[in-house]
Parts: sequence; structure tokens; C-alpha cells
Amino acid sequence: MKIMGVTGMSITIRKAEEADAKFIAEALLESSRAGKKVGIFDYIFKTNDEKQLLEFLQKFTLTKTKSYCHFSNFMIAVSGGKSVGTICGYEPRIATHDIFARALEEIGIDETYHERIAGYLLCEPEIDNKTWVCDFMVIQPEYKSFEILKELVGKSMLTARLKGYRKVQTMIEIGSAEAELIYKKLGFSVIDEKRSEYYEEQFGRAGLMRLQVIL
Repeated sequence: MKIMGVTGMSITIRKAEEADAKFIAEALLESSRAGKKVGIFDYIFKTNDEKQLLEFLQKFTLTKTKSYCHFSNFMIAVSGGKSVGTICGYEPRIATHDIFARALEEIGIDETYHERIAGYLLCEPEIDNKTWVCDFMVIQPEYKSFEILKELVGKSMLTARLKGYRKVQTMIEIGSAEAELIYKKLGFSVIDEKRSEYYEEQFGRAGLMRLQVIL
């Protein structure tokens, strides 16, 4: 799939490969922090040192256990041989919390991480097994355009359709106005939100909002 980006250069959307692990790790960190000083991975890996976090996250995308952060769940937008954006699309019925914990265990993180992300767990929505989830959508600033975002989401939705899904959901922090506007322009609607003082204490936002589109 090729489209024209804001620079007039051709943009190709492809499936991620092992070699994309570093780029995906950077996207995971940027998306999880969403403009804040800390995000969920700072707590999971017990550090806010960016170099250490990126090393952990790169290993995490390559574990034998395929959590939703595994590289195989990502699409990459490429321009001129350079990776310029990514999106994760996964099946919650397969990429479960247990799978996530097992993948973390592979890189030396035990289940006590649950205690460190208690604020997040209080706001995390329950997603049924008939739903496809989009997450971690990141575009490099100089390439950022609605068309590229639209193509990344569209490619993920196509995968969802081919796998038999008719509902696609995403989750963003309450107050993430730009992300909310983008997803609404892509046809998503807010279906619920969860707020927690503990979440706000940990992450500086009121809680989490869930958006959905019917295919």
C-alpha cells in the first residue's frame, strides 16, 4: 500500500519485522508517556531512565511469548527507506494479561509489577473477545499527517475484518484532546471512561477513555 505523505514522498505501509524492534520500542515509550514525564512502562520496569527503558522495551517486543507489544502485532509506515510511523493491532482474546505477564517474565520482570501499575488497572476497561484493539499509534513529527494516520488505522482495520472482527476499539487518556479528535475523525465514538484519583496521582491524567468503531 502506497500513499503520498505531507512531503510529497511515497509512504508504504507494511507488517513489522524483528529488525523494527528498536523503532517499535521508541513508539511504545512515546505513546505510553503521551507528553507526560512518566508512563506505564516507567512503573513496570521500575526506571525512568530512557536508555534503560528502550533496552527493556526492545527485548519485550522480541520475546517468544507474543504479548500485544510483540513486534508481529505492528504495522510500519515507511518513506524513503525510513520508518516514520507505526500502529499496533491485536486480539485481546489471544494477547491476554497472562500472556503479557509471561512475556515480562522472559525478560526478568515478575508479577509484582501489578502493584506498581495499580492506578492503571483501576481504569483499564474490560474488552470482550469479539473486539479488535488498535494501540500505540505514533507518527514522527515531520511526517505527521491525517492521511498517514488514516492509512495506518485503515490497514489495521482491514486485518481485523479479515480475521472476522466487526468492532475495533482504542483507549486513550482523558484529556488527550488531539488523539481524541483524530480517532473521532476516523469514525470512532467514545463509549465509556473510567476515572481514578490514584490514576491521576500516578500519571497526571483523570483516567482512561475508550472509543469504538463498527466495521
